[in-house]
Amino acid sequence: MKVVIIGPAYPLRGGLATYNERLARAFKEAGDEARIVTFSLQYPNFLFPGQTQFSTEPGPTDLAIEVSLNSVNPLSWLKVGRKLRAERPDLVVFRFWLPFMGPALGTVARLVRGNGHTRVVAITDNVIPHEKRPGDGPLTRYFLSACDGFVTMSRSVLQDLRDLGFSRQPALYRPHPLYDNFGPTKTKAAALAALKLTDTAGYLLFFGFIRAYKGLDILLEAFADERVAALPVKLIIAGEFYEDAAPYEELIKRLQLESRIVRATDFIPNEQVVDYFCAADLIMQPYKNATQSGVSQIAYHFERPMLVTDVGGLAELIPNGVVGYVVPPTSAAIADAIVDFYAGQREGTFAAGVREQKKQFSWPVMVAALKEVAGT
Repeated sequence: MKVVIIGPAYPLRGGLATYNERLARAFKEAGDEARIVTFSLQYPNFLFPGQTQFSTEPGPTDLAIEVSLNSVNPLSWLKVGRKLRAERPDLVVFRFWLPFMGPALGTVARLVRGNGHTRVVAITDNVIPHEKRPGDGPLTRYFLSACDGFVTMSRSVLQDLRDLGFSRQPALYRPHPLYDNFGPTKTKAAALAALKLTDTAGYLLFFGFIRAYKGLDILLEAFADERVAALPVKLIIAGEFYEDAAPYEELIKRLQLESRIVRATDFIPNEQVVDYFCAADLIMQPYKNATQSGVSQIAYHFERPMLVTDVGGLAELIPNGVVGYVVPPTSAAIADAIVDFYAGQREGTFAAGVREQKKQFSWPVMVAALKEVAGT
């Protein structure tokens, strides 16, 4: 098949770009011809909360990536859509994660489908955004109504699709595949050495862009629990702030956590991801709301135990007591789990559970699902 993926990719950075590039490789491994159309402008700077949208790493040499779609320029939408309509790919896969992208992606989808040949499907990370804004509903529906089918990576998003009235198109739930593109695992000693950390403490890891819904404040409060404070454990915060850092810094100061925090609050390059995960005893996802998380799939790849909160679709992939913990999104529950983890010496048992569970998260399964909902 001739396949086009539309969404973030190099020179853009972040989890969406990493996923789309890995998906293109999965199509190629299945014998398909695959390329990516990405954004020349993803977000206007005044809407982007981070330091930069662009990668400083070398681009992939094994993928065809066209940088041509401007999210706020309708002329760009028309140009990309008409070009793809004329090219007549068999399948176009859109990555949809934010209502803001609805007009651009929905217009391209409508133009492409106009050739009567191309099937249009979407991987819908979210259809109800974590941070709601006026106009979300119409923008989302504009895009969704242009699609032939959907694949969701959590059952909660699949239900959201149905609740929004999209029951006519075929839709499948398939778990987020493994992020297996960050290289092989390292020993904990090697990872600690790479990060210049000592082995005199254990380490918990909070990884990824820092936004309010991800619950770092809850985790910090849990870390201040006197039982946790008595443990030889530090918290690594690895990821760029996508909102004001001041409230978190004030909380760290008020709770007197400074000496127990390891900050890496810049964007983490792909080649350093292995060090942060392999240095950690337990990967922490204290989210207040969520759909699915790529962090879990990085943890599965590196065979690290996890703690997630019981919100959205997070618990679907984390069998409680097998690969880690599923707890309510409260500081007390998180503190209880941390204490149990170290008191019960559960790292080895949970890591063995992770090794067994990770076998189900396959890129060929995702490729097959996309083809199935497209009817190809």
